[in-house]
Amino acid sequence: MKLATFNANSVRMRQNAILDWLNQHHPDVLCLQETKVQDHEFPRESFEEAGYHLNVRGMKSYNGVAILSREKPDSISYGLGDLPEADEPRLACARFGGFSVINTYIPQGYLLESPKYAYKLEWFKRLRTYFEKHFSPKDPVLWCGDMNVAPRDMDVHHPEKHLTHVCFHEDAKKAYAQTLAWGFEDVFLKLHPGRQQFTFWDYRFRSSGKTSLEANLGWRIDHILATAPLASRCVQVEVDLEPRKAPKASDHTFLWAEFDLKDL
Repeated sequence: MKLATFNANSVRMRQNAILDWLNQHHPDVLCLQETKVQDHEFPRESFEEAGYHLNVRGMKSYNGVAILSREKPDSISYGLGDLPEADEPRLACARFGGFSVINTYIPQGYLLESPKYAYKLEWFKRLRTYFEKHFSPKDPVLWCGDMNVAPRDMDVHHPEKHLTHVCFHEDAKKAYAQTLAWGFEDVFLKLHPGRQQFTFWDYRFRSSGKTSLEANLGWRIDHILATAPLASRCVQVEVDLEPRKAPKASDHTFLWAEFDLKDL
């Protein structure tokens, strides 16, 4: 089973890029974040023609998640369930036979002194409670998406310059780690523990006349995480840089992993 995650930064703007990637790589499940579109305006038809079932939860201009899958999920749910969904569309959970996929777009946080950063830290706590309520660490669960946290020094360029950044601040890393500690393992780290590999390169950042991508000055903030029953079955995980090199690309790129689900 091949699962991928991608922050599209507008699914309508990246529609062709996503379709090209689907047609080249044929994932069984693709999780999208920051779709930035209301549900009735999501470009369903082209993705359905490509052979995917769509489950989406979005809003105008901001946030939004979607799960595209070859097989129709047995069930689908949205949100953390502890507050009315004015809480923003940031989580989708699909169950497929013997395993579940949770797709999240974690709040970015804006600035340390902003209420949005406090909201981000609280969101991680609420997410851990969500896991505790609905799953066991012994269940086969995949959690993926844009986590807006670079967990290690090597997951961001020049870490000494980003100690007060909302995606690298000590409290954000701690909140993320405490959520993972419920029972998830980072499959990229499992298979590539010593590799520095980014998934996001800021459009606005330049160095010595080069773009952040050209200089490879990025962040690893998109992650695929698995509970033990699935982490042990992860056979491959990679970041595809090519979509990020394309004109009018998202500032993120595709991260994908393959799992051997035989006899699961």
